[in-house]
Amino acid sequence: MKGFYSKMSMLLLLAVLFETKVQAQKQDTVVKKKQLKEVVVTAEKQREQVQDIPASVSYLNKETLVNQHVRKVEDLKGLFPNLYLSQPGDGRNVIGIRGIVTSSYQPAVAVYVDGVLQYNLDTYFNNLQNVKRIEILRGPQGTLYGRNAMGGVINIITKKPENTTTGYAGIDIGNYGFMRYKLGFQTPIISNRLFFGLSGQYKKDNGYYENDYNHSSYDKKHAILGNYYLKYLTESNWVFRLNYKHSFVRNHGAFALSPSIEAAKENPYHLNQDAITKMVDNVSNASLSIKHEGSRLHFTSQTSFQSNYRIYEDPIDGDFSPIDAVSIVNNYGKDWNNVQVWTQEFRFHAPKNKEQIMSWTAGVFGFYANSPVKQGTHFGEDVGLAGMPAQPNTTMLSTNTEDDKGLAIFGQADIDLTRRLGLTLGLRYDWEYKELDGKSELLMKGNNPVVLNPDSSAEGSYHALSPKAIVSYKLSSHNLLYLSYSRGFRAGGISAVGEEIAPLRKYDPEFSNSFELGVKNEFFNRSLKWNLDVFYVHVNDLQIPQLVISQSALTVTKNAGELRSMGIESELTSFVGKHFLLKWNAGITNAEFTNLSLPDNNENKDYSGNKQLYTPEYTSNLALRYGNSFGRSDTYKFHARAQWLWFGTTYFDMKNKLKQTPYSLCNANVGIEKGHVSVGLWAKNIFNTLYVDYAYNFGAAHLGNPATFGISVKATL
Repeated sequence: MKGFYSKMSMLLLLAVLFETKVQAQKQDTVVKKKQLKEVVVTAEKQREQVQDIPASVSYLNKETLVNQHVRKVEDLKGLFPNLYLSQPGDGRNVIGIRGIVTSSYQPAVAVYVDGVLQYNLDTYFNNLQNVKRIEILRGPQGTLYGRNAMGGVINIITKKPENTTTGYAGIDIGNYGFMRYKLGFQTPIISNRLFFGLSGQYKKDNGYYENDYNHSSYDKKHAILGNYYLKYLTESNWVFRLNYKHSFVRNHGAFALSPSIEAAKENPYHLNQDAITKMVDNVSNASLSIKHEGSRLHFTSQTSFQSNYRIYEDPIDGDFSPIDAVSIVNNYGKDWNNVQVWTQEFRFHAPKNKEQIMSWTAGVFGFYANSPVKQGTHFGEDVGLAGMPAQPNTTMLSTNTEDDKGLAIFGQADIDLTRRLGLTLGLRYDWEYKELDGKSELLMKGNNPVVLNPDSSAEGSYHALSPKAIVSYKLSSHNLLYLSYSRGFRAGGISAVGEEIAPLRKYDPEFSNSFELGVKNEFFNRSLKWNLDVFYVHVNDLQIPQLVISQSALTVTKNAGELRSMGIESELTSFVGKHFLLKWNAGITNAEFTNLSLPDNNENKDYSGNKQLYTPEYTSNLALRYGNSFGRSDTYKFHARAQWLWFGTTYFDMKNKLKQTPYSLCNANVGIEKGHVSVGLWAKNIFNTLYVDYAYNFGAAHLGNPATFGISVKATL
């Protein structure tokens, strides 16, 4: 990547010169072309045109979500530059942006749904429904979003009821037994005052894997989703919104893992496991939003309660083989493995007007989280065959209860220094306190428990300052140049108790310093949009999680390294002729550890120079869409779309021994719409590309989805 920034600087300069030349060569006769729509987003917690924001912000509107067949958060993988998602088959996602990766229960990329922070991997929604828009913010967002937004933010906004009654009903049918039934209804109860909305979804599939142990489908799933919504407007311009969401998922064979990458590719979508169970994953989220927009000051209050109850009804296989060696047990009643989170934010915003050159946003944010976790590692009759020293028919039980609370104060100001020159300054202070109580014991049938680690407790207090500064310059009404600095952090914590683990190890927050130079352009009367940026990120106090599978099956996290990530990003959108729309989003990331020490054969070894895990060397999304209307009075609307995704070499462990070489995926869909009815055909991974989507540091691997295809029918009111 030598010459990286010199090449990118040339691209930025050429873009600026090109726009200047186009503006200077205006002719009396203007050729009318289709224009790209202006897009309003709330990425900076206020309504703004996306091209006016001096930062890397991408978006998917409702139409694009349907066209790209985005049904889950994981479907965002590779759609935007340097955005990567990976999941081991249990519905959770590892999310990475620009080499900043979620590798533990403390996310590095924050997910928000309707303004509510999804606190950790247990409490967020993977399945999507009734989504109006998704915004992707790349780079640290610590000032306005705070904890665990070091890599960026995925901001999901659902559709809200208005004065017009609307509704929809639809069905999707595909191979592997996939079926999805969905419906939604929104209506005013009292015109201009009280509104009601709901949406629901039931989905199922037979899974992609076959279990050779009993010749059955292994990962059959079904889910019930719901969203219920009330909105009330007062005469004095106050808005009250009550929102409740739930996701009840049942997975008959979570963690469809092969023992190794080699085994996964030699016998794809087959596994051989004796412990078969059903995973229960219940997530709920209730929120109350209160807003008031005055002539000079806006006020917002956001209150939320989130919970997740996640268990395996019977033990789940921990050795990924047909022998009775290791299984994981966590079904110990409703009081355990039930995460609960409260959040509260108060925010004030003063918008710009004709008399002011500055707008500002300020507020406070607080949270409380309770995580009671009880998990056992059971060693069966064949544990000796797995080469483990454990005694057969015993269970190592770990009990950990963690309480977290935090408070933040933040502010950000946007100042127009001149008509063209702008300045953004922001600062956030976060304080967090964590307390963990834990113990571990060995259970043997017919004997009293043997204490391995007695009851113990630890506490930690963490502080973080997150400043931000952006200088922007409008070269023209269609050209914005900016340079930014921002600091991000990922919260510190305490590792849980386990048999082989010194109890309650604390680890510090992880901090990043990020620099970005970018330009946003619109050409040819807004028929072409091209945004470019280069970035540099340095991460200190890197949190290194290591899963200990041999005994405790728990994750130990340490501060043990530094990371440097730099890269290029390009987003191009253009009309081609009258009926074609071309999109090409591409990114290159060079993320490597400048300091990394890991245990190897009972000693620490230097792995500096290794590449970051879950970070493809490049991502590319090239899509071409055709849209046209025909018939009398353009009765029928037709569209067809083809998409090619490319991913560079991706590593799954910090020692860089487990990797997936470059691969590409091809997706396509066609559809026709008449009045209130639409019908579409879709296909994903058309050429059935075989690739590893996720692998643990101890070798177990999960393949990406095979070729899937189906038909969708939808009717609207």
